[in-house]
Amino acid sequence: MTDDIRVLLVDDQKLVRYGFSLVLGAEPGLTVVGEAGDGEDAVRLAVRLRPDVVLMDVRMPGTGGIEATRRITALVPDTRVLVLTTFDLDEYAFGALTAGASGFLLKDTRPADLIAAITAVHQGDAVVSPRITAKLIEVAAPHLAAAITPEPVAGPATLTARESDVFRLIGLGATNGEIAAELHLSESTVKAHVGRVLYKHGLRDRVEAVILAYTLGIVGR
Repeated sequence: MTDDIRVLLVDDQKLVRYGFSLVLGAEPGLTVVGEAGDGEDAVRLAVRLRPDVVLMDVRMPGTGGIEATRRITALVPDTRVLVLTTFDLDEYAFGALTAGASGFLLKDTRPADLIAAITAVHQGDAVVSPRITAKLIEVAAPHLAAAITPEPVAGPATLTARESDVFRLIGLGATNGEIAAELHLSESTVKAHVGRVLYKHGLRDRVEAVILAYTLGIVGR
């Protein structure tokens, strides 16, 4: 039980929280440690419970998901936030990226994909799937690129050839497993490469790496 991924559910609709709770509660290795109906409660519970992952709705009365995400990632930096959004990626969700969110989930995500996404983000893997990535960067990148101010430890030219390959695949939304298969590497080796790419570019996480790869022209517009 101590190794379970601890999840905090945040949504202003009780039925939505109940549905997610049923799905996650039935999955070995996941534990729902709390529920919040608005952003203010989410922040309070995140600070008190220190969950591994917060499943965060965007539109809520009072303190919304974006502000709650900003405060949670500042106060509890080890906690990862997954933003719940609609299929068309409404503009309110984009602000969550600059607030520190680690990725997006669709509200109609299948249970198996929901569980996989929570596990992935807990492990530091990609969350924004390839089918969402193209639309995300098309709409969000022009607005978010200026807000992302990486402080590179070294310039892009200092990436090794392998790190450059990994950076390109991150930009395409590939997971560590997919990158490993594409480059014929072990997942542990890929994880090390990803860490060095983020470090050298001064990026917070893979979501910022996706946007940077887009703005640098490493992946197509």
